Amino acid sequence: MRFVIVTGMSGAGKSTAMKMLEDLGYFCVDNLPIALIRKFEELSFGSMGKIDKIALCVDIRSGNVAELEAVLDEIPKKEIFFVDAGDETLIKRFKETRRAHPLVTQGRVDEGISIERKELESLKKRADYIIETDNLLTRDLRSEIEKIFVENREYRNLFVTILSFGFKYGIPVDSDLLFDVRFMPNPYYEASLKKKTGNDTEVREFVMSTEVSREFVRKLEDMVQFLIPNYIAEGKNQLVISIGCTGGKHRSVTVANTLYEKLGRNADYGIKIMHRDIGKD
Repeated sequence: MRFVIVTGMSGAGKSTAMKMLEDLGYFCVDNLPIALIRKFEELSFGSMGKIDKIALCVDIRSGNVAELEAVLDEIPKKEIFFVDAGDETLIKRFKETRRAHPLVTQGRVDEGISIERKELESLKKRADYIIETDNLLTRDLRSEIEKIFVENREYRNLFVTILSFGFKYGIPVDSDLLFDVRFMPNPYYEASLKKKTGNDTEVREFVMSTEVSREFVRKLEDMVQFLIPNYIAEGKNQLVISIGCTGGKHRSVTVANTLYEKLGRNADYGIKIMHRDIGKD
């Protein structure tokens, strides 16, 4: 039996995660009072195989976090899945949905987020899986959940976003690693390639036609492959690798796609690619 505790920050996507787990065949229960969790667990494991996949959502609404942790200590076979997001993302989501934060119904949202993050800090440290949803589309979140709870793949708590962009439109503020590829051959000055993008084979072949470009990609992959295990060991949950050229349509897209293909082979962490400026003039 799999007994999954889904928890995390309000507004981070726990309800969405629970719906996805339900679609994947999990018996889901939301916001069960702490006093009932142990009894629920006993009944579940005593169901003689009738229920073999359970997801239980518990969070700041359920009561005292210290009491919750004490109860979790009594459950030997459990997996803790923590859903998180940055403060700015959470504030934006609360404003868009016009919801009040559960801890400060009459106060400011950011105050509630600060209190909740501090309360849940110890629970996050105990988590078996952590997913931060700031840059995730619904389909990306589902893909990560399937890796963990369907494919049973070994999962490291890191999500890598490879982001192409154009310097003329500004540097991405959430970049962790940033690389400038404006030294590579520029398809913009080729009439037959100017209107195409790095997603097109002709552009990709043009950008990667020199040994300098190929050597850069080899060195970039080698460095990132070295860094990722060290970031994971340090407890980092999100890594944004930004790759920029002038307009964000040709060279940066080519390199971002190439790096994504190389890193994505059998990756035991989450990974996605985004082209921020590919549709701009």
